[in-house]
Amino acid sequence: MRISLCNEVVRELDFPAQCALAAALGYDGLEVAPFTLDAEAPHLLPASRRVELRRAAAEAGTAITSLHWLLVAPAGLSITSADPALRARTLDVMERLVGLAADLGATLLVHGSPGARHVAAEGDAARAEESMARAGEFAATHGLTYCLEPLDSGQTNWCTNVAEAAAIVRRIGNPALRTMLDTCSAGNGESDAVVALLEHWVPTGLIAHVHFNDRNRRSPGQGDDRFGPILAALRRTGYAGFAAVEPFDYVPDGPTSAARAIGYLRALEETIA
Repeated sequence: MRISLCNEVVRELDFPAQCALAAALGYDGLEVAPFTLDAEAPHLLPASRRVELRRAAAEAGTAITSLHWLLVAPAGLSITSADPALRARTLDVMERLVGLAADLGATLLVHGSPGARHVAAEGDAARAEESMARAGEFAATHGLTYCLEPLDSGQTNWCTNVAEAAAIVRRIGNPALRTMLDTCSAGNGESDAVVALLEHWVPTGLIAHVHFNDRNRRSPGQGDDRFGPILAALRRTGYAGFAAVEPFDYVPDGPTSAARAIGYLRALEETIA
């Protein structure tokens, strides 16, 4: 299983130190939240900075595998807004972030960003879907994959389950646009429900990424959710993508949370080998 660490978990470290820690702990790469690179305009990072970041990962013996939390910065973006200027600005940021991912050596982007996808009026859902179609076009240009992330109804009211995301992806019909599964959001984090979802959706080829987190918002191994059956289901269904450890509550701190997660997951892997 190829496992990345979501870098915001250790964002108090500078980027070379993040890379070194992830590699030392046994992660296969970093999934980067652009706002950790620049809190104002990460989509406008200069070419020289992009080269530095990619080199830092390589020198640590790791890689930048993916980007997520795409629309946190700049503030105020929306894929559902009826304001043409705001939507144009949002799509420009999305296109530039795809370019950033390519420059950093990533192969995949995960579109969660619940605050920028709220549906409140007629036409909002259609605009969100149109934005995903454009995102797939941007990704295809660079040979990347753009994933629409289903998020639970406590975070958003648009695309709240894997079936809904899969239907959107199928309607758009661009191979560069796919979906993914977050173990906390999917099936309310219950292992049996997550296993059933994986067994149904992975064979369709629509699942291109997985996020690992416990329903208590901590890292795998720090709650009641059982990840052994989830890892076994991923292996049984032939899943070949990355999974990224994405806790939201870092206990007792980010580096320790990251260390506990990878130790727990690697130990489970041995039991299903």
